[in-house]
Amino acid sequence: MPLHDEEQSATPREIIARGAVIPAHPLALTADRTLDERRQRALTRYYVDAGAGGVAVGVHTTQFAIRAAGHYPEVLRMAADEATSWSERPVALIAGVTGRAPQALDETHLALDTGYHAVLLNLAAWRGEAEADILAHCRRIAAIAPVIGFALLPAVGGMHLSYDFWRAFAEIDNVIAIKMAPFDRYRTIDIVRAVVDARAEERIALYTGNDDHIVLDLLQPFTVRRDDEMVTVHIVGGLLGQWSVWTRRAVEMFESIRRVRGREEVPSALLALDSQLTDANRAIYDALNDFAGCIPGCLEVLRRQGLTEGSWCLDPTEVLSEGQSADIDRVYEAYPNLNDDEFVVAHRAAWLA
Repeated sequence: MPLHDEEQSATPREIIARGAVIPAHPLALTADRTLDERRQRALTRYYVDAGAGGVAVGVHTTQFAIRAAGHYPEVLRMAADEATSWSERPVALIAGVTGRAPQALDETHLALDTGYHAVLLNLAAWRGEAEADILAHCRRIAAIAPVIGFALLPAVGGMHLSYDFWRAFAEIDNVIAIKMAPFDRYRTIDIVRAVVDARAEERIALYTGNDDHIVLDLLQPFTVRRDDEMVTVHIVGGLLGQWSVWTRRAVEMFESIRRVRGREEVPSALLALDSQLTDANRAIYDALNDFAGCIPGCLEVLRRQGLTEGSWCLDPTEVLSEGQSADIDRVYEAYPNLNDDEFVVAHRAAWLA
């Protein structure tokens, strides 16, 4: 994927600030549910060659259970090794960090020691606690590493936090981005408003994690009132599980969006991609079954492309839902423009070598 000159020389921090395609990195397993190092490394090579601006590792799509299985350090290391050695261009490395202290602190230090540039802070372990205590935890992590906030919908283990939380969170100096994934337009706008009201819109890059609304999130201006002025901001990139598959097409789509963002007129064909990609995500993410098969769905697409050997998860009960495979067949047939199978076939042998 051709890159602009400034992107070739950008620092990882600048890549995050400008906006990028950042896949949430899956976990490649063998049939006996052990780590498949060859295919795990191949996935990172795929994302780099597809033109992704970064990768997020140790996140929901990587399976939170890698921690209990003891794979977290090596999975972080493999992705960092491949991202830095496979290509000369810079790639932003983002590590998912979860739990309370000391786990979150240990994971943050490990990520920095492994060469990661920021941490995506998952707050699920704080469910039910006072928001003041959660903010104190966020400040403690931000004192160590650049932080990306994470608004994760409850259906996949997250929790909703208030406007007041996000306003105070946006005032933390070392917060550099927020991934908004509430799958809820009202709550998405709440976070945008909180960032603007904190006067942090120049420092904090807004990323969509709303896999059900990717294209319009990236295209639409968000205009909110602050005091006596109207402030317009944009979501500059995506950090998405959906972008762990068909990544080459995601990068091409993102570049098309970036070229027209802010213009008075947007091509209708580009607008139409929103419903197409949402429909594809419906199948891959198993949306009608409350996302029960979202991780196996991503792995199934990668299996069909020959990048993973199967759709196995660490939890043997985490499998494709009934009818999900047929639904993936349907969207493959309906939207051939969304898949990057030809690109994968052309490069797969090199990635797996």
